[in-house]
Amino acid sequence: MKAAMAAEVAEFPAKYGRVPHLAVILVGDNPASVSYVTGKAKASAEVGIRNTTIRREASITEEELLALIAELNADDEVDGILVQLPLPAHIREERVIAAIDVRKDVDGFHPANVAALWQKQPCTLPCTPKGIIRMLERAGVDIAGREAVVIGRSNIVGLPVSKLLLDRNATVTVAHSRTKNLAEVTRRAEILVVAIGRPKFVTADMVSDGAVVIDVGVNRDPETGKLCGDVDYAAIEPKASVITPVPGGVGPMTIACLMENTIECFLRGRE
Repeated sequence: MKAAMAAEVAEFPAKYGRVPHLAVILVGDNPASVSYVTGKAKASAEVGIRNTTIRREASITEEELLALIAELNADDEVDGILVQLPLPAHIREERVIAAIDVRKDVDGFHPANVAALWQKQPCTLPCTPKGIIRMLERAGVDIAGREAVVIGRSNIVGLPVSKLLLDRNATVTVAHSRTKNLAEVTRRAEILVVAIGRPKFVTADMVSDGAVVIDVGVNRDPETGKLCGDVDYAAIEPKASVITPVPGGVGPMTIACLMENTIECFLRGRE
């Protein structure tokens, strides 16, 4: 996937005079966020996309952050803008996301993109849900007619991936961590997607034999301090036909989809 994108980007200077430019804003020094931003910069270099990482202290005010986004919105040399989440508690994430020019919203989080997705209109697909579907397809999972359960209702993962599964003719149940008799619901799943940010929340008794398990969570195991997912990987891996590990798993495909979205935003700007 990255090789194909790199070959495409290599032709852009002759065609358009430059390559796509992704601006990433990192607020604070959360170790996970720093790692994610570093991975995005590395992927940009591999594909040939120009990447600018803008770091700001966690003490930045909401208005200062919005002013920075406005500057990037107005810069014709910036094609994609990404604000690494989560943000400090004093900054309203929904306001920051809505401030990004929808034409430069490479994450696909802008309310206009979310609405367009549900209305089956052209839009930028959120990177992680897009990556999940791509992973299922590459694993040879036939989505049509399957029963899928998604634990998580956010506009970032849970609801968009539910919509993408529905668009591929799956039967989808959206649940959350407090759903009554949740284990009974999840055991019906042929495809189980978990995105709630609760370490090892899904246990082996909640998963049916042969299920496809997509774990989006990245957490710290409270016992070992190591990275872990929302599912108990060691216990569930023997039962699942396909399972994504943490770390790894969904992350690399999400970043690849981010590169793809950046290229798409760049090309739309040339139309």
